[in-house]
Amino acid sequence: MSTPPPPSPNRRLERVAEQIRRELSEIIRREFNVGDVGLLTVNEVRVAPDIRTATAFMGFVGTAAQKRSVPEKLHGHAPHIQILLGGALRLKWTPVLTFVLDESIERGNRVLSVLKELEGQSPDSGSPAA
Repeated sequence: MSTPPPPSPNRRLERVAEQIRRELSEIIRREFNVGDVGLLTVNEVRVAPDIRTATAFMGFVGTAAQKRSVPEKLHGHAPHIQILLGGALRLKWTPVLTFVLDESIERGNRVLSVLKELEGQSPDSGSPAA
């Protein structure tokens, strides 16, 4: 009986990124008060091929003042988050994290609102198309 081939490096990176995303989501849920920083979600984690660094793309819902303070708070808590993450992961190294606010949801909401505005301004559907 032969053993299965080892997972491809890309598949391993995907698994590690997903594990980091899940653990990081839980850490952020426990460590940050929604009243202070708004609602933070970990949308995606991208891991470097050597698994020594990772970028966490953070979703945000809250006030403008909270949004301005989030990067500073995440950066300030990064060493503590790193320690907690290292305790939760079974990896040779704990990746050094970089946090980036992911504004894709906001951009999507703006596009949807523009489409709704255009839809409201469009001629009646009964008129012939030009």
